[in-house]
Amino acid sequence: MDFATIIGLVIGIAVVCTLVLMGGSFSLFYDIHAVIVIAGGCGAATIIRFPFSALVHGFPMGLKYAFTMRKMHPRDLIDELTKIAETARRNGPNALENMQVDDPFLAQGMRFVADGYDRDFIRDTLERDRDNFLQRLEEGSKIYRHMGDAAPAWGMVGTLIGMVQMFANMEDPSKLGPFMAISLLATLYGALVGNLFCLPIADKLHLKLEEEDISRTLIIDGILQIRDAKSPTIVREMLMAYLPDHHRHDMAEAA
Repeated sequence: MDFATIIGLVIGIAVVCTLVLMGGSFSLFYDIHAVIVIAGGCGAATIIRFPFSALVHGFPMGLKYAFTMRKMHPRDLIDELTKIAETARRNGPNALENMQVDDPFLAQGMRFVADGYDRDFIRDTLERDRDNFLQRLEEGSKIYRHMGDAAPAWGMVGTLIGMVQMFANMEDPSKLGPFMAISLLATLYGALVGNLFCLPIADKLHLKLEEEDISRTLIIDGILQIRDAKSPTIVREMLMAYLPDHHRHDMAEAA
């Protein structure tokens, strides 16, 4: 679970709710017309911009990975791959069938090695799997970024509609308040949806994509080295190139 995403959303919502309650009640800040403008407008613009297949896969996948963290980080992956290399070198590739790991992508690579698949097949299959996963994650990031850009714009559309209706009914004072509420609340909803939810999630997904790219590429290189029966020391030293300098120093001292 990525607690940073959850904590940030909770703090943001708490700030908005506190400000609302300090000046009135929630009923003052609710308008169904403004909700329709933001939800319907953002939904329509997103459907127009992206293929339906991208929406089906990208939206839920993006939402999932915005709130989850990788079980194993590069340092942990290097330690795990070193242990796998030791087991394979000592007991043979078939021994990998009995090893349990948390990362599904790493487990897939281990199964390929244990089954004796060709090196090119392992590399091509794992790289294709990595690239497809990263593409879906990128689609999710693009979808949320577009929604974050569209929400304030549709808030402005709602504001303009409300102002037109307000000026068209100046002779009836009883209608000025509701139309003014539409104008202001549509802008408020658009700003909140875009800047508190969609754009932060899009940026978080971009960071997740970079993290997954590094981790999965590291796994591919490690699995190929194990497939070639390289020593655990060589595997470890080669994979440490993926780490920042200070992490390399820490791991070297630990070793």
